[in-house]
Amino acid sequence: MRRGRSELSEARPSLGPMTAILHTEPAPELPVESAADATAPRRPSLSPSRAADFKTCPLLYRFRTIDRLPERKSLAAVRGTLVHSVLERLYDLPPAGRTVAAAQELIEPAWAELRDEPGIAELFATAQDEGAETDANAPESVDAWLASAGKLVEKYFTLEDPTRIQPDGREQLVEVTLPDGLLLRGFVDRLDVAPNGALRVVDYKTGSMPREAFEAKALFQMKFYALVLWRTRGVVAAQLKLIYLGDGDTLTYAPDEAELLRFERTLQAIWAAIGRAVATGDFRPNKTRLCGWCDHQAVCPEWGGTPPPFPAEAAAAAGWQTVLPVVERA
Repeated sequence: MRRGRSELSEARPSLGPMTAILHTEPAPELPVESAADATAPRRPSLSPSRAADFKTCPLLYRFRTIDRLPERKSLAAVRGTLVHSVLERLYDLPPAGRTVAAAQELIEPAWAELRDEPGIAELFATAQDEGAETDANAPESVDAWLASAGKLVEKYFTLEDPTRIQPDGREQLVEVTLPDGLLLRGFVDRLDVAPNGALRVVDYKTGSMPREAFEAKALFQMKFYALVLWRTRGVVAAQLKLIYLGDGDTLTYAPDEAELLRFERTLQAIWAAIGRAVATGDFRPNKTRLCGWCDHQAVCPEWGGTPPPFPAEAAAAAGWQTVLPVVERA
């Protein structure tokens, strides 16, 4: 359900004005692994991104989750990581200090931690070559790229007033094991808890709001978080909120218990399909327009490639059950 930037959903306990989110009591802690858990065999889990991968293309799920094939970094993805880091650090400051200027000052230290990661320097190499500034296809310079990140950070302040928000959690791991044994795990950008216990789940996006036809796909991740929080806290989130910094818009949605139960069955069906694919090693490719952004065309049958042999050993080591032979290493 689409909402304008000043509107809120009216379902269930009210969160009050958009910016009046205060945390009064600590939320229940998630289960902590015991020593026995640490030595227990690994078992697979499902995250919103991996579930979306399998829905999009089962072979892509295999390449990312089981084969763990390397993928190239992109300037857009790294910029997203940088902006998320800045917005997370913003809430380390006292409320009165959460200004646009203070947020801009957080960009450099966040970038200092990112820039030495493998593959990032290469993203800017061409832009530093002589004459690259005249090439429309050349990568951005570091300064221009950092400036674009700064604009996204500044845009955030037109959508929320961070001086009136005290998050309950930031980049918070949420996880739950469903009765059938399915382990759901994910990281929430921000979790707000109102004085009356109402929950708001917030996710930052550095792109633009999707067209209405693609809203369901955008909300898939948020419903995943809402389901885990409902199962762990017993509270259905009053609001799921996607903040799109690219165009300065927001998308909010209010799920209900019946919808979350249906979504849970959807995840269980996805998990069952993944299990069957792992057991047989049969991950079918699904050719879509998204293939243009895929790093694995060279090993994809839809593009004339041949996938590597299914890594049954890696799947078994990750806790999967497979009927394929596992080659024991000497």
